[in-house]
Amino acid sequence: MSKNSKENQELSEIQTNSTTGWLKWLKLIDENFEKPFLFVGLLAIILLITYQTVYRYAISNVFEGSAIVWLEEMARFVFIWISYLAIPLAIKNRSNIRVDIIYDKLSKRWQGVSWIIVDICCLALSAVVLVMGIDHIKMMVEFPQTSPALEIPFLIPYMILPIGFGLMSIRVIQDLVKQIMETGLKDTMLGVLFCIVIFIPLFIGSDLPAVIWLFGYFALFLFIGVPIAMALGLSALATIAAAGTMPIEYVAQIAFTSIDSFPIMAIPFFVAAGVFMGAGGLSKRLLALADELLGSFTGGLALATVATSMFFAAISGSGPATVAAIGSLTIPAMVERGYSKSFSAALIAAAGAIGVMIPPSNPFVVFGVSAQVSIGKLFMGGIVPGIIIGIALMCVAYWYSKKNGWKGEARKRTPKTIMKAFWDAKWALMVPVIILGGIYSGLMTPTESAAVAAFYGLMVGVFVYKGINLKNITSCLIEACSTSAVIIALMAMATIFGNILTIEQIPTQIADWMLALTDNRITILLLVIVLLLVIGVFMEALAAIVILTPILLPIVTQVGVDPIHFGIVMVVALSIGFITPPVGVNLFVACGVAKLKIADISKAVVPFVIVMVIALLFITFIPSISMYLTDFVK
Repeated sequence: MSKNSKENQELSEIQTNSTTGWLKWLKLIDENFEKPFLFVGLLAIILLITYQTVYRYAISNVFEGSAIVWLEEMARFVFIWISYLAIPLAIKNRSNIRVDIIYDKLSKRWQGVSWIIVDICCLALSAVVLVMGIDHIKMMVEFPQTSPALEIPFLIPYMILPIGFGLMSIRVIQDLVKQIMETGLKDTMLGVLFCIVIFIPLFIGSDLPAVIWLFGYFALFLFIGVPIAMALGLSALATIAAAGTMPIEYVAQIAFTSIDSFPIMAIPFFVAAGVFMGAGGLSKRLLALADELLGSFTGGLALATVATSMFFAAISGSGPATVAAIGSLTIPAMVERGYSKSFSAALIAAAGAIGVMIPPSNPFVVFGVSAQVSIGKLFMGGIVPGIIIGIALMCVAYWYSKKNGWKGEARKRTPKTIMKAFWDAKWALMVPVIILGGIYSGLMTPTESAAVAAFYGLMVGVFVYKGINLKNITSCLIEACSTSAVIIALMAMATIFGNILTIEQIPTQIADWMLALTDNRITILLLVIVLLLVIGVFMEALAAIVILTPILLPIVTQVGVDPIHFGIVMVVALSIGFITPPVGVNLFVACGVAKLKIADISKAVVPFVIVMVIALLFITFIPSISMYLTDFVK
């Protein structure tokens, strides 16, 4: 080989290695771009709100200092930033909440076309809000304003609109390009054509009322599998474009102000507390305690599974999180002791629904914000219904166990062994004490108690249980951010949707129509329950709450139902949807843990659904069940 050709070869290898190095760096950035911001942001707001709470009651009293008024405002702004920076990650991972009943029935080819349509629709929304966000920033440059506490230009926090929705657009485009390469040009054009057909009516013009545009487009977007948050925002934008309900420039502002709320910040904190305690080894200690108390009875481990879920519900505030954390321990243990795998999976799926009843509860937070009622009272009101549902599930588990000969574990249990189990679980049992004690003592708001609980969970997970370390702390924080951001996006888009409902007086019209049919309180409540149960079959609970609350609340209050009582009824009714196919998220999680198909546990879950519906009727028509404890909350 000549000297020149050898030099050329070496130069070529250097260039190849250089290109490969750049590609690796680009891939690394692409995979992790949002994560450092989410890690630092969530950790920062947990520390800020915890410090604010401790400072108010400890440091300021000792040193006679004044309140740090800018801490809460800074925490709110950081919360908004990490919420909108986490949504692109959800888009990248395709983890947004959506109705995929039709999608699941499609062939692989048409599923690809479906994703083309969904990506184009999502890109339309993110691009519009991006443009509106840029316009809003220009207006703030021309007419500058400063925040009241931090005294910084509002331009800075509002920059998340072009940055966040710009990043969403990039992530959607990435997904779209990837899908086009998989689907092929011909099927891609079918998807594009379908989108053109969808949006053509907006440009033709029509005298249809706004309600037709709003609900028509919303139903269409849900039908084709657009994520529910995006479907809410898109249908609102379509209605604004077609009916001129309100200036489209308001959309960007509402996207910011709708989540610029201290109570809403409780959601990521409760999620983080559950994630930290789950990763920290909490589940094992709670199960050991429950097994020590109930394991000797017929169906002892099944009873212990329900009891552990009730304990964990007082920490996580999430049904699927409860199923994942407890089911991964109990399902293998139950199968080992002779229980059928389908029964074990169905039981934990049903017990996981208690996670949204016993406080803290993310659905209660969402309802409280949507209905403008006391979150503390909702939390207190959910305790007894959650216990009733738990006891009902235990009764079914006991009956099944007795029928199938599933005995308890025969080993010696003494007061000493029980006290040891309590002692081992003491750090875990302190979490609900911190949350509920802080709220009902008046020392902390729900958001502050959630932040303190998250901080406590992190400290216990790192230093006591030692289940959280440098290897998994990042994934814990990212998981908490991603899970909560999906909820936050839902609430932001639902606010835009709700503003159109209010402007068009749609809730009032629906209330007048229903009350014209009957003004009987029992009949109205039965109709509402049936509606909620049906909606719960097809739609995730949080989405149903933000959509239906402004519609149903005026109806039930006009027949004398207390808003707090209705909130509890609504959450309990929708929680049954966690275990009813085809959208029962608890069933999916349980199937994943047990490695079963939905069909395998659908039959086994029926008795649990029946007793939960019976319990719902008692909770609905005997208000004192849920309202008694709320009288102790000021």
